[in-house]
Amino acid sequence: MTFSEYSLLAITSLFVILDPIAAVPAFIAMTPNDPPAAKLRMARLACWVAAGVLMVFAAAGNMIFKVMGITLPAFQIAGSILLLRIALDMLYARRSPARETDEEVAAGAAKDDIAITPLGVPMLAGPGAISTVLILLNQAKGITQVVVLFASIALVCFMGYWVFWLAVRGTRYLNPLALKLTTRLFGLLLASMAVQFIFNALEQLPFFKK
Repeated sequence: MTFSEYSLLAITSLFVILDPIAAVPAFIAMTPNDPPAAKLRMARLACWVAAGVLMVFAAAGNMIFKVMGITLPAFQIAGSILLLRIALDMLYARRSPARETDEEVAAGAAKDDIAITPLGVPMLAGPGAISTVLILLNQAKGITQVVVLFASIALVCFMGYWVFWLAVRGTRYLNPLALKLTTRLFGLLLASMAVQFIFNALEQLPFFKK
């Protein structure tokens, strides 16, 4: 995989799985009485937290595999199945329980500050996002692509903050139908990526190699 191909894969797959657009309704629902400045502060901190969590897993990914005795193809297939489940929920325009539960959203609405949890973790940096980072780490060829992965995490979390910024500044203009359509399109892309990740993992198994 070339530098440009890996960069595009990392950015698109991370943005699709973090899916800040789909998190907007829950974010608005959990901060009904907060002033815009407080909402933006929480969104900014949540994106910092998400970026930090994902970068920690990207940095420690290989060590985690060695300590737990997990092979890379096994994790890739397991993570892809999780991504596929999330993608199917997105195709039906519903927020997947694999990202956050109704109880977590309700608890967030009762909290004074939702930045770290549930917004940062698990709504943004949830199991699906962590799995995606580790799968991308496995596919990185050389230190250059590893650096691209870290840069992609930072860029996608920065983009996520601006999605929340637009939501805070333009809540009245948000169209629920447009949000659902966008979520479905992202779900289709994520499902395709999950299936491709499974194919890539199977190709690494001895009985699939030529």
